[in-house]
Amino acid sequence: MRPLSDTIGRLTALRAARAAGAAPAASAKLTPLGDFGSNPGALDAYFYVPDTAGAQAPLVVVLHGCTQNAACYDHGSGWSQLAEEQGFILLFPEQRRANNMNLCFSWFEPEDSRRDAGEPLSIRQMIDAMVDRHGADPDRVFINGLSAGGAMTSVMLATYPELFAGGAIIAGLAFGSAGSVPEAFDRMRGHGGPGQAALAAAVRAASPHRGPWPTVSIWHGSADHTVVPANADAILAQWQAIHGVSGDTAETDMADGHPHRVWRDARGRAVLEEYRITGMGHGTPLSTRGEAGCGASGPHMLEAGISSTRQIARFWGLAAPELAASAHRRTTGSRPASAAAPRPVDSPRASTASLPRPAAGGGVGQIIENALRAAGLMR
Repeated sequence: MRPLSDTIGRLTALRAARAAGAAPAASAKLTPLGDFGSNPGALDAYFYVPDTAGAQAPLVVVLHGCTQNAACYDHGSGWSQLAEEQGFILLFPEQRRANNMNLCFSWFEPEDSRRDAGEPLSIRQMIDAMVDRHGADPDRVFINGLSAGGAMTSVMLATYPELFAGGAIIAGLAFGSAGSVPEAFDRMRGHGGPGQAALAAAVRAASPHRGPWPTVSIWHGSADHTVVPANADAILAQWQAIHGVSGDTAETDMADGHPHRVWRDARGRAVLEEYRITGMGHGTPLSTRGEAGCGASGPHMLEAGISSTRQIARFWGLAAPELAASAHRRTTGSRPASAAAPRPVDSPRASTASLPRPAAGGGVGQIIENALRAAGLMR
């Protein structure tokens, strides 16, 4: 068992991120989606249908990270900008503070990580409403998210794989990797967790679906100290097993200076890809400058010289390849050249100065409970 100081340090960083992550509460582009079903997860929802969207337009579901909301994540990631350019529809589920004080999706709660229950069912109901009311193409529904939103993306891809043509997980965690608050902390830090066979079995047991499976794009910063890169390894192993592809079959290249790998199925279709963003900390990779600039940098929205938004849309076939893939250099069948040494980003040193203090006589147990509540991992 790791010392209490380790947990305290991690929770301090989360509290600092929350304080720094104040965001706009509303967006002129996003419209509330009401009356979409029983909503057992008690979530809110917003959508955007650009004028450029035609009949049977694709639908992209976007899940924000902790301390964020739908509007701030849209502003930072640039999804509505790209939706206007390419003519697809957006859906933004949003966590309520009454559910989680740090606005994290509850990917680690058993009732919020299974089919036909809790937050996954709420998101399923939102998708159904967008297809019914706004004519979204049910065969071209995609989902992506950051951090806790990335982990909830893993949940949705596993519990409702028949709904999605593709997904993208940014700084997230594998489905079935945690089922409690302590396990969530351990997995975020790369401690323990199921092996590849168990992770694949968790996906197969999560729904009656037996294929075809959604394509998956995995993104992670090499210097992420909040959700460590070992979690990207677990996600990759999980979906390699599901898609039946192995590590030594990858096509490799450099995308805007960052290592990129692609796996294809027996028919030659790209089913799995992975980006490791060299030197980046915890957040969504952005490229905000120049003609193809997209989004705006901010807390956990990190300028990295590569737009995850554009590249993910390219992988799904929703964005013009000449904008999204212009900087790729293909070296099929080989591993990428060694990257430069990581440049750590967003790795504040922990301090116990701002942690909640226990009531007199509360002892260590009270310290732990207060810390977990401050991190949004205990209600």
